[in-house]
Amino acid sequence: MREVTATGNSVEEAVASALAQLETTRDRAEIAIVDEGKKGLFGIFGTRPAIVKVSKKIDAIEEAKSFLTDVANKMGSPVDIEVIKEGKQVQFILSGEKIALLIGKRGQTLNSLQYLTQLVINRYAEQYVNVLLDAEDYRKRRNDTLMQLADRLAFKAVRTGQRVSLEPMPSYERKVIHTALMGNKRVKTYSDGVEPNRYIVITPNK
Repeated sequence: MREVTATGNSVEEAVASALAQLETTRDRAEIAIVDEGKKGLFGIFGTRPAIVKVSKKIDAIEEAKSFLTDVANKMGSPVDIEVIKEGKQVQFILSGEKIALLIGKRGQTLNSLQYLTQLVINRYAEQYVNVLLDAEDYRKRRNDTLMQLADRLAFKAVRTGQRVSLEPMPSYERKVIHTALMGNKRVKTYSDGVEPNRYIVITPNK
């Protein structure tokens, strides 16, 4: 939160000066009056200026959106961003002509951007916010792929009688695998490894 101290002949004048320095409006600022000032004799003798401290409120979502826009531009893939907020989760949906650059191989670039955006938004948010980044419905397509992968590798584990380890995945993708196999009585799943290289292991039930 950025803060400035300003003075003026009146409180209103001091506030106006502070808002101008912060390049913000009254509704997006917190104002504390340090000294209301004093008008002296004949407006000259004993005059004391008004002093205020004004802090600019930072919108966490706007900061995150600005971060994504900046990164996308630097990667040569300008984007439009739709924001959907549901409780403590904020979803940023990206669209643009070169969106594949921001998705990357197996969504690795998108996952990295999501992690960084989460750091940015929670730097300014008053309470913890969970971020989900999506582009061209990639998350749904990836979830479908993961569910098919889960069934295929579960069958392999049962057929060979040996455990099968998957590639490292972010927590929400591991959750898709766990959920997909929750009802399969022939196998059990657990996560192993250390973030960001944590992965799922599928073992046959014996």
